[in-house]
Formats: sequence, C-alpha cells, structure tokens
Amino acid sequence: MRQRDRDPQGRARSARPRDGLGRPLPYGSPGVECMDEGMVLAPMESLAQAQRLLDDARPFHAHEVLEAAWKNAPGAERALWKGLAQLAVGLTHLRRGNGTGAAALLRRAHDHIQPYIQQPPYSVAAEQLTHYATDLATRIERDGPDAIASEQLSPQLRTIRAPKG
Repeated sequence: MRQRDRDPQGRARSARPRDGLGRPLPYGSPGVECMDEGMVLAPMESLAQAQRLLDDARPFHAHEVLEAAWKNAPGAERALWKGLAQLAVGLTHLRRGNGTGAAALLRRAHDHIQPYIQQPPYSVAAEQLTHYATDLATRIERDGPDAIASEQLSPQLRTIRAPKG
C-alpha cells in the first residue's frame, strides 16, 4: 500500500501530476505545472496572475492563485478572495462537465463577492462578477454544461478604467 504523499512540513499533499483542469493523473504521467501552494503574492499580483490564467483557459490554476491570496488576506478581505477562488473553481467544474457543482460554486461566489460591491478593494469588478456568476449559474442550470463548455469563459476580475484626458 502506498504511503500518503507529504510536503516538507509533513502536511498531506498529493504528488501526483495533474491535467490542465487539476484532475490527478497516474504517478509518472506527464502533467501540467501546478502553482506553488505556499505562494504569497501581493493582492494586485494575485489578481494579475489569476487574470492571465483565466484568459489562458486555466481556471483551476487561477483558483490556486486566488486561494493562496484568500489564505493570506486580512480578515476584512477574506470573503472577497474566497468568492474569487470559488468563481474560478466554478469555471473549473464547468470545464469538467460538472454542471451541478459549477452552478453551486458560482452562486457561492456571488454571495461572497456581493458585500464588496459598494467599496471593492483593488478595483475588483465586484458588481460585474456577481452578475457574471449568477447569469452563468442560471445558464448552466437551464441549458446544461455542454451548451456552454465551448465558450471562452474569462471574466474580468478588475474594473478597467479608461485613462483620463
């Protein structure tokens, strides 16, 4: 029987390679590079990195970046980062064909991001993201994940402001 994989601190961590949607592959299989679970990035760096990953159709990896930010966020921001991570996991479940899980996580993402609409930190597009999450969850529930799976799903995490002048 194989012993459980552990990181240098002794915590359980799977060493199995992963595919592009984060699913474990058999040991020895070629996988895609995963994000460092212990990463600590500044909030703007986390948002920029997660956006690049979403734009590259890598929502599982965006989730890892956002989850790390959630774990390192001050208390007043934790729900926002949790919601952003759940949004990315919802997109991951959609790509995996799990419509029920995708819709549930998108609705949770809405609930965690919604309180930040009035004063979103780091120019997070809180209002747009709550609408995006709810609209996508509704479409998944109505039409099924296969009807949406081929679409480019890359929500904008930050509000893009036009330069003045």
